Amino acid sequence: MPQQRINKILIVGPSWVGDMVMAQSLFKALKSDNPSLQIDVLAMAWTRPLLQRMPEVSNAIAMPLSHGVFGWSMRRKLGKELARHNYDQAIVLPNSWKSALIPWFAGIPIRTGWRGEMRYGLLNDIRKLDKQALPMMVQRFVSLAYPATESHAAPSYQAPMMEPFPVSDDINPYLKPDQKRLILCPGAEFGPAKQWPPEYYAEVANNLLDQGWQVIVLGSKADQKTAAQIESAIAQAHQSEFVNLTGQTQLEQAIDLLGTADWVISNDSGLMHIAAALQRPLVAIYGPTSTAFTPPLADNAHIVQIDIECSPCFERECPLGHHRCMRDLTVDSVKQVITS
Repeated sequence: MPQQRINKILIVGPSWVGDMVMAQSLFKALKSDNPSLQIDVLAMAWTRPLLQRMPEVSNAIAMPLSHGVFGWSMRRKLGKELARHNYDQAIVLPNSWKSALIPWFAGIPIRTGWRGEMRYGLLNDIRKLDKQALPMMVQRFVSLAYPATESHAAPSYQAPMMEPFPVSDDINPYLKPDQKRLILCPGAEFGPAKQWPPEYYAEVANNLLDQGWQVIVLGSKADQKTAAQIESAIAQAHQSEFVNLTGQTQLEQAIDLLGTADWVISNDSGLMHIAAALQRPLVAIYGPTSTAFTPPLADNAHIVQIDIECSPCFERECPLGHHRCMRDLTVDSVKQVITS
């Protein structure tokens, strides 16, 4: 495909928190080569707080469909509306067929993406992915910033680096400015196999509470049961220094709270990737998933994982029932990272 000057680009963004964080490395690559480039991102409305904290993004455009919904007529309508923006190129990050429809309806002249679900025609700058050459998701995203002739080799990339906003007034009263702050992220949207046991989180929390720290737990409503288990194991003397905010914060509040942490302990989750992008000292706990594919992209992120024969299995629940990849990962191995 002949090269042309790209002044305005539409990114069709991913639907998971961690994936959207890693997509910032693509935005950085595009802006590095073309600082005046306008980058607009089409994604689910809930991703806006992430995109607002990425200086490379000019506009966040809300996808009017929930994840998994086909919505032919709605996609066609949005595509026709976006045609007025005169984008020079679209880069489609999801691999689904339907995710490539809107740029096609919009008539964007260059439509780039991995082949995915056989998207010939919808994409006219279509790439065949070599998973061995590009083992990391961030490499696969960033490769799409460059011509197809260069997308077969692993590119260098700039790590995501988000800019937190000041903590909102309704959250600020929870913070103790005179104390070090540990933030726990014990949930995992993918499934319970990725969760380090709540009692292990509680033991680390009690240890740091004994040292005068404040501990905050973050997560969605789905994580409230896990957080309650942690809270029930916190020593009575430290209850006032332990703050359980699971299910009580919006994504933008969680981002900005993470930006205040002295340390974060997290399972492999979206909040883990946010903490890494905020450059907060991080203990990332891995079990059934692989650090070779989606590691936290920060120099001060410390990965804790044990090597057992069945890991990584990439299952939502432990198929063998023992959950050893998490249960055998000791509290001491996590505490040593923070105290070393």
